[in-house]
Amino acid sequence: MEFKDYYALLGVEPDADTKTIKTAYRKLARKYHPDVNPEKGAEDKFKEVAEAYNVLKNTERRAEYDEMYRHGGRSHQGFEPPPGWQGGASSAGHQSSADFSDFFNSIFGQRGGGFRGYSDFDQRAERGQDIEVELPVFLEDIISDASKTIEYTMPVHENGQAKRVNKKLNVKIPKGVCDGERVRLKGQGAPGQASAPSGDLYLHIRIVPHPMFDIEGHDLMMTLPIAPWEAALGAKVTLPTLSGKINLSVPPNSQSGQKLRLKGKGLPTKTENGDLYVIFKIVIPATTTDASKALWQSLSEATAFDPRAQWEKQNA
Repeated sequence: MEFKDYYALLGVEPDADTKTIKTAYRKLARKYHPDVNPEKGAEDKFKEVAEAYNVLKNTERRAEYDEMYRHGGRSHQGFEPPPGWQGGASSAGHQSSADFSDFFNSIFGQRGGGFRGYSDFDQRAERGQDIEVELPVFLEDIISDASKTIEYTMPVHENGQAKRVNKKLNVKIPKGVCDGERVRLKGQGAPGQASAPSGDLYLHIRIVPHPMFDIEGHDLMMTLPIAPWEAALGAKVTLPTLSGKINLSVPPNSQSGQKLRLKGKGLPTKTENGDLYVIFKIVIPATTTDASKALWQSLSEATAFDPRAQWEKQNA
């Protein structure tokens, strides 16, 4: 059995005071804690430094260890405690010796209790970890009162062991939420330790692109195809919105690219609704018949209209 140099494990000198030992342990415990270090061997290293701290923080156990340390135990790779060795450290609990290394048990036996592998680190009141989740949201979700079910995983400690568990939660999309916004749900993160509060859940809102609407802040943009005669004469068209269909009046002599504002038909803010902007796009039939060609020819002869007159002036 190899002698364990607890001072070397913590990176401190044999005459280090309790504060120095505690500081060294805290630093190494955070470095090797399984929650923050997924590398192979990190958990075993964590347990080693925790065992070292468990001995050196206790005055009686440290004195007993130092007695062996001074008698050259650290120099023997095949270390065995002297026959009939009886340490003087008092019992501090009833934890099984299986939680300790053979070296520890050879010195302290069942008397070194009070350490549970993670005790001095995990048993402290420590707030639970915050969880970050990306939440895809449809435009229809933003204007509805329906709840959305989300699932996520979070770290949980049970019996000194860290594991990940799944959690399911029904959430209501907050009114006025925007793409990229970070929404906090207090206390829905990982549970705290030693009665400490739970962490928070943060939802990163990602609005799913809509096939019909573009988004600018809380305003919506929609391109509406209209026929040339609807643009020229005006028309009544049925327009889909997020809250249902409405009848829209296309003004006579509407131009392609012209915007029509529909107040309050956009996305909700915290106090009101944004607007919906309808952008006209004049389209012509993909095919023509002889009769329609004749009508287009008559229209061109009946009007003295040059669609490029203003364009030529601007580019002269």
